[in-house]
Amino acid sequence: MVKSTSKDAQDLFRSLRSAYSATPTNLKIIDLYVVFAVFTALIQVAYMAMVGSFPFNSFLSGVLSCIGTAVLAVCLRIQVNKENKEFKDLAPERAFADFVLCNLVLHLVIINFLG
Repeated sequence: MVKSTSKDAQDLFRSLRSAYSATPTNLKIIDLYVVFAVFTALIQVAYMAMVGSFPFNSFLSGVLSCIGTAVLAVCLRIQVNKENKEFKDLAPERAFADFVLCNLVLHLVIINFLG
C-alpha cells in the first residue's frame, strides 16, 4: 500500500502553481469572478441555514443568480481561451457580447421570479 506524503502534496501544488502562472491575465480575472460568484452563493446558503428562508423566492433568486452568472462566466472563459480550438474563429468581443446578453436575460428572469 502506497502512502501519500506531504512532499507529494507539495509537488502537486508546485506543479499546479507553475502551470497556472502561464495562464493569461484575462483568464485569471474570469476565474476570480467565478470564484467570487460561487463564494457569494455559499454565503447566501449559509445565511439561509442560520437565519431561515422566509422569503424563499428571494433566497432562490439570489442563489440562482450567482450560480447562473458563474456558469456563464465559465462559458466565457472557454470561448476566450486561445488554446481552445473549437472557438478559434470566435472573436473575444463577440464572446463578451454573448456573455453580457445572456446575463441580461438571466437577470430579467431572476427579477421576474422575485415577483
